[in-house]
Amino acid sequence: MKADPKAQRRLLDLQAIDTALAQLAHRRRTLPEHAELEALARQLSSLEDERVRAQVAVDDLDRDIARMEKDIDQVRSRKDRDQARLTLGSGPARELEALQHELASLNRRQSELEDTELELMEQRETAQSVLDGVEERLTATRETRAATEQRRTLALAEIAKEEEFKAGARQPLAADLPADLVNLYDKVRDVSGGLGAALFTAGRCGGCRLELYGADLARIRSAAPDEVVRCEECRRIMVRTAESGL
Repeated sequence: MKADPKAQRRLLDLQAIDTALAQLAHRRRTLPEHAELEALARQLSSLEDERVRAQVAVDDLDRDIARMEKDIDQVRSRKDRDQARLTLGSGPARELEALQHELASLNRRQSELEDTELELMEQRETAQSVLDGVEERLTATRETRAATEQRRTLALAEIAKEEEFKAGARQPLAADLPADLVNLYDKVRDVSGGLGAALFTAGRCGGCRLELYGADLARIRSAAPDEVVRCEECRRIMVRTAESGL
């Protein structure tokens, strides 16, 4: 392929833009905020599971306390009835004595229930403290996630702005170059890791860094200035300039 030496040299400008665009795309994919948000998502999921378990523990204790309070109320009601009957003093002596024994038993039962209720209330206080701690960590982690999302949004906006600028510079440059030269460059770039053209300097391909000797170097030296020279190793376009040392 033939192409004006100036057009070939401008391929290096096109390559510089494409390299910058590739770097921006890589930067977008590898923003540290992506990994941070993934880690925060896992952390939030774990904390939410922990919160559910802590809430269940509090709810279970609330039900136990409510049931215990109901049992205590029933004992109190029965005590009140027995005490009222005993206060009236009507009925056989044996029945009144039985009421006294039952009242003593109910007092013991009430004391046991109240002790158990107190223990449950202490457990409930501890469980609530655990739940409050988990919710505080959830709130803090959500705030961290929001701040990280904001940083990522700003970083992506900055990248998009730079990409728009680079793409805007690429379009007129590519349009001003010979179409067949740009097509070749794009094909080579697609199969060569994004690098389609590189400077040939000091006998070395700027793409694969292969140094040429003997007949291979003579071939490059003898090629016409408008000949599009490609590396035998990596097949990239080797652009010759005054820096090539030929």
